[in-house]
Amino acid sequence: MAGLIAMRPGSRTRLCHRLRTHPAGKGKRRSMGERDFIALIDGVHQLVKAPIVLVWDRLNTHVSHAIRELINQREWLTVFLLPAYSPDLNPVEWVWGHVKRSLANLAVVALDRLETLVRNRLKRLQYRPDTLDGFIAGTGLTLDAPTSP
Repeated sequence: MAGLIAMRPGSRTRLCHRLRTHPAGKGKRRSMGERDFIALIDGVHQLVKAPIVLVWDRLNTHVSHAIRELINQREWLTVFLLPAYSPDLNPVEWVWGHVKRSLANLAVVALDRLETLVRNRLKRLQYRPDTLDGFIAGTGLTLDAPTSP
């Protein structure tokens, strides 16, 4: 899963995500790659039709040479990295925690059933901008421009 919370002045807060299941097997990729993350960001750019300032954690894929090249090809994209080991500053971590709690004590026999449930939970959050705003507020970060003393 990959997700981001998109904010634009005058618009409701949105949750944008990608969920991908990968085939099992030796030597097969079991996580999202650089192209998956860029596809998500490109999709958000098409949705908001505005430049994007992305605040990202330091997942190894987010800081790879390949992702830096892809980011440099997008003039409308500015990326800032969160400090290392700071999940409490990342509002998307609150999204994942919320989804995980909603699936607690659930026994699923098939991966496609789990995928359907996760998609359903994420879709519900897309229509709850106040909850998404709460996840951002929970980080304690402000969205104001810095002021000089």
